[in-house]
Amino acid sequence: MTRNSDAPLVVGLAGFGTVGGGLVRLLQENADIIKRRVGRDIRLKKVLVRTITKARAAQLPPGATLVTDPRSLTDDPEIDVLVELIGGIDHARDLIDRALDQGKHIVTANKALLAEEGLELFHKAARKKRILRYEASVAGAIPVVEALKASLTGNRIQSLMGILNGTSNYILSEMTSNGMEFDVALQQAQRLGYAEADPSLDIDGHDAAHKLILLIRLAYGVHYPYTALSVRGIRGLSAMDIRLAREFGYRIKLIAQVREALGGEKDQVRLEAGVFPALVYHKYLLARVGGVYNAVRVEANAAGALFFHGRGAGDLPTAGAVLGDLLAVARDERPNNTGFADKVLPKACIVPPEEWRSCYYVRVMVQDAPGVLRDLSGCMAAEGISMAQVIQKSGEGQGVPLVFMTHETSARAMRDALQRTMDSGLLKEPAVYLRVLGGE
Repeated sequence: MTRNSDAPLVVGLAGFGTVGGGLVRLLQENADIIKRRVGRDIRLKKVLVRTITKARAAQLPPGATLVTDPRSLTDDPEIDVLVELIGGIDHARDLIDRALDQGKHIVTANKALLAEEGLELFHKAARKKRILRYEASVAGAIPVVEALKASLTGNRIQSLMGILNGTSNYILSEMTSNGMEFDVALQQAQRLGYAEADPSLDIDGHDAAHKLILLIRLAYGVHYPYTALSVRGIRGLSAMDIRLAREFGYRIKLIAQVREALGGEKDQVRLEAGVFPALVYHKYLLARVGGVYNAVRVEANAAGALFFHGRGAGDLPTAGAVLGDLLAVARDERPNNTGFADKVLPKACIVPPEEWRSCYYVRVMVQDAPGVLRDLSGCMAAEGISMAQVIQKSGEGQGVPLVFMTHETSARAMRDALQRTMDSGLLKEPAVYLRVLGGE
């Protein structure tokens, strides 16, 4: 591709589903502003699909054709950039890999691929001096990828936390606002099209985890292996805990978080990172993010706290992020794929999850008998855990719920203390315990 060319940027699109259809629509509706922004047209030449005869919501522009052979995209010398929107890992990886070999730039929304196997693709793009952009892979329309790659590059990122999965956030919002049980809220999300028939990626935290891996890479310039990330979802969360958390002044949210931790060697940053349900203080902006919306809070040493909020999915919000990446390619920008000049990113220095320190919300079901609170407090004290607040409720089903908030402690101490309570026969069922973020 000739630098500073006025010739159209020629695009090959893989995938003509929800987001692909949105992109085709925007390329036509926004053609005038695209030309004004970058001084050239963006022309769609070919769209890779499985079945050509399938009815589609979006109409192709004049001159564009549907194809079923991947090589008709990757090997077409006229195509400057491949837009990958097919999802999955194996086929998408092979498609992007061959397109890079053929000298094409890449725009993708594939967070699973980039999180689990993206390192080699980033290395190849660097060797080939090709652009690999992926704004749409994290939080839909929210421009957090570009912010970390460009606007905040003069900052040291101290922490990043967010709500990165709209499906889980919708379920939790319905449970909080309408008192629904988890299964009922999930079924409603599926009826409305917010959750897949198999919602595992969303409700078990893996979708948010994929996105967090990409944000860690952008914020800290390190490779944090996806398999090393601590991930806990919201499957089976009880309406009782949603209700009790509100009594303490908190909302339960599925949080993706990374933050710097003390104790690293010189010039080495230790990172504490994971995905987990947590109690967020109701006055915090994150606690107020409802429905299918996403949000990201970044704490930087120069900029301070920044909050990004918007639609995390959908045809046009995600397609708009893809189009923004295409415009960057059309400007002949220099590749800046990871936000760092390092050809090979170092491996992250990871804080083991058992060393994480936090306050905790704990709910246990116990017998309504004298001395239970004393014995429970003894199990906590044996691991150095002190209680900050305690609420005892009337019986609901098997036993009486006893709820308490702890002062800061380690995950290891909390796990061992709760094991003590089980071993002592105090509990009717395993305890529910969640991290707590913020407070008065």
